[in-house]
Amino acid sequence: MRASRADHSHTPPRIEIPRDYNAAHDLLSRNAARPDKVAFIDAASGAQLTYGELADQAYRLANALRARGFAPETRVMVAMLDTLEWPVVFLGCILAGVIPVAANTLLTSKDFDFMLRDSRAQALFVSKPLLPAFEPLIANISSLRSVIVAGTDGDNSVAALVASGDASHTVTETCADDACFWLYSSGSTGTPKGTVHLHSHLVQTAELYGRGVLGIRQDDVVYSAAKFFFAYGLGNSLTFPISVGATTVLLPTRPTPADVFNVLKKFRPTIFYGVPTLYAALLADPAKPSRSELRLRVCTSAGEALPAEIGKRWTETYACEILDGIGSTEMLHIFLSNRPGEVRYGTTGKAVPGYELRIVGDDGRECGPDEIGELQIKGPSAAIMYWNSREKTKSTFAGEWTRSGDKYTCSDDGFYTYGGRTDDMLKVGGIYVSPFEVEACLMTHASVLEAAVVGIADSDDLVKPKAFVVLKAGQPASASDLQMHVKSLLAPYKYPRWIEFVSELPKTATGKIQRFKLRSASAPSSPSNSG
Repeated sequence: MRASRADHSHTPPRIEIPRDYNAAHDLLSRNAARPDKVAFIDAASGAQLTYGELADQAYRLANALRARGFAPETRVMVAMLDTLEWPVVFLGCILAGVIPVAANTLLTSKDFDFMLRDSRAQALFVSKPLLPAFEPLIANISSLRSVIVAGTDGDNSVAALVASGDASHTVTETCADDACFWLYSSGSTGTPKGTVHLHSHLVQTAELYGRGVLGIRQDDVVYSAAKFFFAYGLGNSLTFPISVGATTVLLPTRPTPADVFNVLKKFRPTIFYGVPTLYAALLADPAKPSRSELRLRVCTSAGEALPAEIGKRWTETYACEILDGIGSTEMLHIFLSNRPGEVRYGTTGKAVPGYELRIVGDDGRECGPDEIGELQIKGPSAAIMYWNSREKTKSTFAGEWTRSGDKYTCSDDGFYTYGGRTDDMLKVGGIYVSPFEVEACLMTHASVLEAAVVGIADSDDLVKPKAFVVLKAGQPASASDLQMHVKSLLAPYKYPRWIEFVSELPKTATGKIQRFKLRSASAPSSPSNSG
C-alpha cells in the first residue's frame, strides 16, 4: 500500500464569510476610511483613481444597470483593456448582482462570437480599440441588447453610463454561494470553457494567498504583467490590492520588456507579478536597469513552471526572490507556491495554507514520495462548473477535489516539483520523461533564451523528445552542443533527439507555450543531430 501524499501538514485556515454577502461591497467597504488613497494608476496616461472615486463610480454603474433593467444573474461580457474603467465595470456589475464575463482581449472574432453565444451575454462592455473585432457580430447575437464602449465619452460610453446612475450605495441581495463572475479558459487546446466562480471566491484567494503568502499590505504598490481577464491577473491587480488598500499600476498595452522596466523604474512597485517567459526576456534585455533603480520586495511567477536558472539569475540580478507558484482558472488563483525566505528554485514550493493537495497515480491511488502522478486540489475557491460542459465538469471537478491535469512529484519535506501536463508526459523506452525537466536543463545553457520540448514519433513510431529552442541574440549554439549539454546533466535517455531553432515559441495570451502547435508543426521520420 502506498504512503499517502495528500498534504494535510497544516490546519487549513478558515475564512468566515456570512451567507448574505456581496464580494464587491465587501472589497469597497474595506477602503471607506481611505477615500483619498490612490487605488489605480494608468501607466500610459498617468491618470489616477482613488478609492473614493472607485466606490462612487462602481455604485453609480450598478444603479444605472438596474435602471436599464439588467436583472440579477444576467450575464454581460467585459472585453476591455487594463484601464481605470475595468475595475469600475467589474465591481459595478457585481454590486448589481449582474455576472461579468471577463474576456481575453487578444482573441479573434470567431472566439468572441462563441463566447457571446455560449454565455448569452445581454450586454458587452468593450474598449474602443477592440470594437472592430465585435462589430461584425453584434447584429447577429440575439441575446445582446446593449453595447457600452470604454475609453470614449459618447452616449453609449462607460463614462455616460456611470454619470446616469444615482450615487446611493445600493447593493443587490446576493449570497456567498451565488454565481459572481465567469472567466473563460485560455482555450489553448480547444474551445474555451466558461468557468463559473462564486462571490466567496475572491476574498478567499485574497486572504489565503494575497495576505497569507505574499503578505500584501496597504503601503504596497503592485504591478502585474498578467492582465485582468487572466485569473492570475485578476487577483494580482484587483482583489489582493483592494482587499488591503494597496495601489495598483495598470498598463493597457502588451508588456514588452521596455515597457515593464519603465513601469518598474517610474512607479517603483514593491510587488511584481510576471510569467516565466517574461522574466527570461527581462533578464536578456541589454537595457535592463540596475538593482538600485527598482524597489521590489517580492516577485511572483505563474502560468508555467519557472526554470530554476531564471529564478536564480533574477535573484542574483535584483536581490529579490521570485515566488514560483501554480494556480488555474478553475481554482481562481495560486494554491501551491514557494514562500518568502523559503524559495527552492526548480520546485513549485508547498501547499498554500487553506488548500489540500494530493498526487494520484494512474491506478487511482495516492503516490508515495517522489512518485509522479496527477496533482489534485481541494480548496475554498474551486469553480462550481464549466458552463454548458457537463462531461468536462464531471471529469475536472471530482467531488471536493479538482483535477489539475498537471503531473507532479512531492519530496519527503513537502516540496512539489512540476513534471509537465498530463498529456505532455513522454514515455521513452518505457520510462516517463518530463518535458519540463529537459526544458529546464536546456535553459541552463548560456545561449538559450527559451525552450519547449514535445514528443515526436520516429520512423518506428517510437516517441522521442524534440526541443524547440530560441537562442539569445548574438549567442549561437549548435544542436549537438545543446544535446551534449543535456546528456551531461540528465540521464542520457532524456536528451532531445531533434532540436529545431525558432525565432519564437507559440503562446497563449497568458504566456503559456502552446505545445500542441509544436507537436503538429513537425514530425521527423528519424532522429537527427543525435550527438
